[in-house]
Amino acid sequence: MSEVQIPNNYRPTDKEKFMSSRQQEFFRRRLIGWRDELVQDARGTIQNLQDDDGQAPDIADRATTESERSIELRARDRQRKLVAKIDAALNRIEEGSYGFCSDTGEPIGLKRLEARPIATLSIEAQERHERRERVYRDE
Repeated sequence: MSEVQIPNNYRPTDKEKFMSSRQQEFFRRRLIGWRDELVQDARGTIQNLQDDDGQAPDIADRATTESERSIELRARDRQRKLVAKIDAALNRIEEGSYGFCSDTGEPIGLKRLEARPIATLSIEAQERHERRERVYRDE
C-alpha cells in the first residue's frame, strides 16, 4: 500500500467514503504509533529487569520485588498480545478488510474504530458475541 499524504490534524468523517485511502492511512499511522509505544515500554521493562538483580537483603523486600516483577511481566504479556492484535489490524489494512466486521462484513464504524482501532466486530456483532459467551460461561 503506498502512503497517502494526510495532514497531521486530519480526522476521518462520515462524509468521506468509508475506509478511503485517507482513512486507512490515518488508522495505519495510529496503529503503528501505538505499537511503537508498546514496544518501547517493553524494552524499558527488559532493561529494568536486567538492571535489578533482585537481591534485597530483607526477605520482605525480596518478596515485594518479586511481586512487582510478576505484575510487570503480566502487564507486558497483555501488551505482547495487544501488539499481535495491532499487527493483525495492520495486515487487514494491507488486505483491504480493515474496518469491516469479520462476522457480517458490514462497516464497523469510525467512532468504534477511533475508540478501539483493533476492533474486528461491529458493536452489534460484539454484543451478540458477548451474550453467547455469557450463556456458555453460566452453564
